[in-house]
Amino acid sequence: MLRPSYNDLMKVVNSEVEEGEQPVINSRYSIVLATSKRARQIIAGEEPLVDMPSNKPLSIAVEELNEGKIKIVGDEEESE
Repeated sequence: MLRPSYNDLMKVVNSEVEEGEQPVINSRYSIVLATSKRARQIIAGEEPLVDMPSNKPLSIAVEELNEGKIKIVGDEEESE
């Protein structure tokens, strides 16, 4: 089983959304895309934002997301 779970990650990502607004992430697929994109950035040479014993880029990306070190933005915000 994965730790943290998809549900835990979705709660962290959507924690800043006010009641009545649409969540930033509403599917597991979005979590997978976000973490894989960050893992590719780490592979390309970006510094990890968390210290952890694992040197696996995907594990690092998941932990960064879980700790709130990275923010997922929608396509509209990214183009600005």
